[in-house]
Amino acid sequence: MASRKHTVVTQFFFMPLSNLLVFRVSLFFLVMLMYLLTIVGNMLIITLTEVDPALRSPMYFFLRNLSFLEIGYTSSTIPKMLVNFLSKDKSISFLGCATQMCFFSFLGITECCLLAAMSYDRYVAICHPLHYTAMMSRAVCLHLSVVCWLIGLLVGVGQTTFVFILPYCRPNRINHFFCDLPPLLKLAFADTYKNEITVYTIVVTFIMVPFLLIFVSFVHILQAILNIASTTGWRKTFSTCSSHLIVVTLFFGSGIVTYLRPKSSYSLNTDKLLSLFYSVVSPMLNPLIYSLRNKELKEAPRRVMARKIFEHPQMLAIIFLITITFLLVISGHHLGISHG
Repeated sequence: MASRKHTVVTQFFFMPLSNLLVFRVSLFFLVMLMYLLTIVGNMLIITLTEVDPALRSPMYFFLRNLSFLEIGYTSSTIPKMLVNFLSKDKSISFLGCATQMCFFSFLGITECCLLAAMSYDRYVAICHPLHYTAMMSRAVCLHLSVVCWLIGLLVGVGQTTFVFILPYCRPNRINHFFCDLPPLLKLAFADTYKNEITVYTIVVTFIMVPFLLIFVSFVHILQAILNIASTTGWRKTFSTCSSHLIVVTLFFGSGIVTYLRPKSSYSLNTDKLLSLFYSVVSPMLNPLIYSLRNKELKEAPRRVMARKIFEHPQMLAIIFLITITFLLVISGHHLGISHG
């Protein structure tokens, strides 16, 4: 019976936040504007950190990874979200829903790990400056980056598998903007206790462990800052990691509130509003936070133009084509698989 009912659901339907057309159109343009700002801001960071020799340190290597990740992270949900705001057909296929959740989980967990790696980089730079070059060599940075992406991929695939092996039958209406963990578990036609325990154990592990590593790193950084006698040195040292601290607070704060709060206080409407923050607003703010609070990054456009690097657009064209290809692949899953 369970397997039969499992085959009943071939697609899901997203429930609109409001039936008012004016509200949905306004939300469409607002989210689209933030999405475009996210793409442009992160593309600019990727380009500048790639072409400016002054931005070749490990910190900017991880920032480039984070920017590329943010483009994929937002593209895993927002294109389909925008279509649903205006379209009467708010359906997504079973496979399309699983694909969307897999990409969203994969890139979300990868971001948790990358933020931890970036915190470790700041810890080494501030607490062990004499050994920084050796401890954060190119090989070490590359290995840390690969490990972050592999952990995200394994967790994303594993978490999606545990959710979609459950049987689903009608009602198949998802009270959310995209295929996320809590609303999908509520639709499962089975005892989801073991699956919930497994899934939430994974979530707790791969959200809280990076968060604790970040916390420990910043405790050591704070201790090092307090030992600096000069006020100028104190401010300069703090400014190098303040932007990262703000980004970590925004990302982990919204994630912890959404996924790790007590089940008794769970509210789908609250989660829908929170999801807009961590899937749309936070990725848009990240490039602004890093750019406005980082002197080297703010001066990078002037340096690049002065060196006339844009007269040699081959590398920029490659970066642009890779990003566009990635966006087309993601969008294809939303616009193609969702109606497959």
